[in-house]
Amino acid sequence: MNILILGSGGREHSLAWAVMQNPKCDKLIVAPGNAGIAAIAQCAKLDIMDGAAVVAFCEGNNIDFVIIGPEAPLAAGVGDDLRAAGFDVFGPSKAAAALEASKAFTKEICDACKAPTAAYGHFTDAASARAYVDKQGAPIVIKADGLAAGKGVIIAMTDAEALAAVDEMFDGAFGDAGAEVVIEEFMEGEEASFFVLCDGETVLPIGTAQDHKRVGDGDSGPNTGGMGAYSPAPVLSDEIAERALEEIIRPCMAEMAKRGMPYQGVLYAGLMIKDGQPRLVEYNVRFGDPECQVLMMRLGAQAFDLMQATAKGSLADMQVNWAEDHALTVVMAANGYPGAYDKGSEIKGLKDLPEDSANMVFHAGTVTQDGAILANGGRVLNVTARGATLAEAQQRAYAMVDGIDWPEGFCRRDIGWRALS
Repeated sequence: MNILILGSGGREHSLAWAVMQNPKCDKLIVAPGNAGIAAIAQCAKLDIMDGAAVVAFCEGNNIDFVIIGPEAPLAAGVGDDLRAAGFDVFGPSKAAAALEASKAFTKEICDACKAPTAAYGHFTDAASARAYVDKQGAPIVIKADGLAAGKGVIIAMTDAEALAAVDEMFDGAFGDAGAEVVIEEFMEGEEASFFVLCDGETVLPIGTAQDHKRVGDGDSGPNTGGMGAYSPAPVLSDEIAERALEEIIRPCMAEMAKRGMPYQGVLYAGLMIKDGQPRLVEYNVRFGDPECQVLMMRLGAQAFDLMQATAKGSLADMQVNWAEDHALTVVMAANGYPGAYDKGSEIKGLKDLPEDSANMVFHAGTVTQDGAILANGGRVLNVTARGATLAEAQQRAYAMVDGIDWPEGFCRRDIGWRALS
């Protein structure tokens, strides 16, 4: 099969790495890709937000299957354009992608099927939102309703922080994403990520992970797109996972089908867990980043078979085969991230690191220039390892980190601390 993956980050590199291991893959193209992806697959220049251009590219390159990595093309309806042209696609429709593109829509779905989640208010003007904050008080969570590249959430611990966040969003800090705002109850507990596939009817769990959102050790500093992750997440026990399926995910999927927008793709459920009770924090309509990296390390070649079954509506015939192991990824970011950072610094030492089923460096923001690998983003590398235990996976990952010569980059040194402590 000729396969196209849309995207350019660490998530897409790990997807490409897993797909390349499957014997069904004859040719893999990633658009636009990055320096790491270019070492294992063909990269192509393509506007992945332009559905007509993506369709034309697929027709011109005899593509059999398309995997859409990021949320933005899904929310723009690129998957719908491809399906209308007769292509098999992994990723939900534009209508179903509203589960991530609109936080208010997700709350509406949860209300309709009584799925446990935080109490909330939905606002289209700053005055009403400020009045709600005054009434509820901090701590409280302020969210831009639309897509904000993982950055449109502010956890305000004081009323002043909350009111400032409201003003910031309505003043355009997150562009169109903040034109409407959802304000939620602050939920206590431990957060974890639960990943399932859904083909419109069948829901199949494919793994758990825990992300580290804050930039500094001990979960300090501002939120980021994610500084590291590990899988599985011990806090998401089999019992709690089953409860999340029965009380949250399956009811929401049934409600989506009832509304004529059946969900078909991977669904990432962010869950807050307290006293054995999961509550929904948010849905994402794509693999998390960097959670995808640890999931792909553990799934390997079967990941493509599962994605294909999702697209073809045959998940009921599939099962996931897990090794009894652990995976951990450490994000190396450019100094200054998540604030201002410089691009163009050279990264050395990558060629001396192992690349196998237990050790991989997935590129998130890199380019090549005259044979050198240069940083080209905020989050730049995902140093990922497997081990029989989480401690072993952590040790291997940081051993690789220590082999990378990049003074202009940094990482957290405590990925996995919750589970290991």
